[in-house]
Amino acid sequence: MDLYEYQAKDLFAAHGVPVLPGKTVDTAEGAEAAAAELGTAVVVKAQVKTGGRGKAGGVKLAESPAEAKEKAGAILGMDIKGHTVHQVLVTTASDISEEYYFSFLLDRSNRTFLAMCSAEGGMEIEQLAVERPEALARIPIDAIAGVDKAKADEIVAAGKIPAEVADQASDVIVKLWETFVAEDATLVEVNPLVRDPENKVIALDGKVTLDGNADFRHPQHAELVDERTENALEAKAKAKNLNYVKLEGGSVGIIGNGAGLVMSTLDVVAYAGEKHGGQKPANFLDIGGGASAQVMANGLDVILNDPDVKSVFVNVFGGITACDAVANGIVEALKILGDEASKPLVVRLDGNNVVEGRKILEDANHPLVTQVATMDDAADKAAELAAGA
Repeated sequence: MDLYEYQAKDLFAAHGVPVLPGKTVDTAEGAEAAAAELGTAVVVKAQVKTGGRGKAGGVKLAESPAEAKEKAGAILGMDIKGHTVHQVLVTTASDISEEYYFSFLLDRSNRTFLAMCSAEGGMEIEQLAVERPEALARIPIDAIAGVDKAKADEIVAAGKIPAEVADQASDVIVKLWETFVAEDATLVEVNPLVRDPENKVIALDGKVTLDGNADFRHPQHAELVDERTENALEAKAKAKNLNYVKLEGGSVGIIGNGAGLVMSTLDVVAYAGEKHGGQKPANFLDIGGGASAQVMANGLDVILNDPDVKSVFVNVFGGITACDAVANGIVEALKILGDEASKPLVVRLDGNNVVEGRKILEDANHPLVTQVATMDDAADKAAELAAGA
């Protein structure tokens, strides 16, 4: 889960990382009151989960509460890269002497953690990495050893942070590592990490991504979810304990048992769809090993309520859960859904008890269900049905 800037900075503050005071509001009048409370010049910052806010006009300096109201009124409701601004952070303005960059992240390619540090912050880090890669230090982090003061000093030196603030920067890095570990994050980024005229080091911005697999350890993280911006279908699937991801521009709903099989199904459907007007998979949905009637009904309920879906491809390889159990699940699921099930289903069963499973579907003879023996042919049929819908 990606966090808003204000949420990231709240976590930073909780772990001792220096941040500026601020308040998040959702009205122009609220911004005026927040600026008056802070009693200084403020920066009004759009809260959206994307970069490029400043270039889009989503970050404005306000010298007075009245100006904060005016700036907030212009920013609220803006569209920034497809994200609507529902709230703004009103925070104390800071004079900046220098801007640095720092982050901890999960380096999947090398199966380790990585620290990235540069004395040239403030700009888009992707641009810096391409144009001047030598200016961005990359330091692998041992997951067991972690980051102590000595390691932080090494990172600061590699990033060429000036000696005058090197010790402060090291302390901040240690606290950012504490945040990274304690909150089970996959990314903690500060851009910019600034040096003010008094040589204080402050996290002026913040970006955090939390690992959803660790939610069971952090029940308080549920409070960080913004239901206004959460995908309704993904929220519905999450409530039903389904492993579901909505894909943009797709028309063929996908249900499979096992992440590997579902990923392969996405590829096969995309390939088959090229012959039928460019049809694409509409989602990733892995029902796992327990394809009971209720689990199948939950999955179909989510997919069939996606207006983009024109057909559904159910691709199951029977293993621990045999094909006859899956077939019974499909039949019962269609009974549970009743009139809500109105889109064609292409079903491919293989593996354990496949003969029994196919017979169950044949005997049920549901008008929406078409059985196809192979994965390739089933994908082709699902794409054809989606194109004709």
